Amino acid sequence: MSVYLDHAATTPLRAEARDAWIEASALVGNASSIHGAGQSARRLLEDARERLAAALGCEPIEIVFTSGGTESINLALVGLLRARRAATGRNVVVVPEGEHHATLDTVRWLAASGEGEPLWVGIDSAARLDQGEWRAALDGEDVAVATLLAANNEVGSRQPVAEASAAAAEAGVPLHLDAVGAFGHVPLSFRALRGAADGGTGLVAMSVSAHKVAGPVGVGALVVSRHVALEALVHGGGQQRGLRAGTQDVAGAVAFAVAAELAVAEVEAEQARVGLLRDELEAGLRSAIPGIAVSAAEVERLPGHLHVVLPGSQGDSLLLLLDAAGIAVSTGSACQAGVPEPSHVLLAMGVAPDVAAGALRFTLGRTSSDADVAALLSALPAAYARARRAGLSSRVPRG
Repeated sequence: MSVYLDHAATTPLRAEARDAWIEASALVGNASSIHGAGQSARRLLEDARERLAAALGCEPIEIVFTSGGTESINLALVGLLRARRAATGRNVVVVPEGEHHATLDTVRWLAASGEGEPLWVGIDSAARLDQGEWRAALDGEDVAVATLLAANNEVGSRQPVAEASAAAAEAGVPLHLDAVGAFGHVPLSFRALRGAADGGTGLVAMSVSAHKVAGPVGVGALVVSRHVALEALVHGGGQQRGLRAGTQDVAGAVAFAVAAELAVAEVEAEQARVGLLRDELEAGLRSAIPGIAVSAAEVERLPGHLHVVLPGSQGDSLLLLLDAAGIAVSTGSACQAGVPEPSHVLLAMGVAPDVAAGALRFTLGRTSSDADVAALLSALPAAYARARRAGLSSRVPRG
């Protein structure tokens, strides 16, 4: 039996979400059609929007369904920047180092196209914001928008989101939150995180994705405050407040809503259970491999995240050796799998490139068990010994 410890990449589809998807997909009708079949589909879609909004702590009208987290992030960053630039002439995007590539690549594309200018904010050795630098960056006169991960997708460290949102509101800057990896795994509410912010500043947009909460792949959402202007990227219809044109995926929305409801209902119990499993695994690895380094161990992390660096080895080698033993793990973000460069997150944290090459990420989730932990603890020491004998690839730069 295989052991799956890569829940941060995608987590297994829940039976309840699968069944809801199958049932909804049997319904005939375009939710934009005015005949009876279309209106039946529309009712199902809007019910899903209301249920997801309740799970996210926002208003139903603020939910824009997308094809996933990456599209959601693109819509937020590009749409917010274009709207702000048109209204104010500002074009600077405040972005911390160590963000997900869905954010980094979008910001770099904006820079390359001449639409935006990134202003980078440093992170510390646990991948957390330097809050003084964050506040100083927000006060820049050309700042149009800011963006922030709720929790780092590689090392799992949680960011001070409420404080960051309050700082953005004080500076008069709209903030986008990438909550793709955090939603459903820790308590999270768009309304609560906005706090006292009023109008179009502070937290105004938040990205989430269904497959991170045991929903289907290919469905996501962007929460967009009703008080903020955002330019659409996809045109051709007036759906979803005109922010994303196109026929809406009713079945996907229904399945997402079901998965989100269940994840939120279970979040406190699962946070405790998975956190204990993570701590058990961490303690076992520290005992079995004395030289192991645990990333962000001193700060609050997502409950299922355990990111380690095994010196003198290469993460890809370890991954393949564990995979041969029936254990699925990762070296970092699935979006960068197969890229032979050290993690940009670890480099931003101050880890030397040759040390960063030995990184592994274990992420536990709803289906994880004591048996999974025991299997990894049994397999990793031998895999590490083999990987150390193989040494580092000549492709890995030395620090």
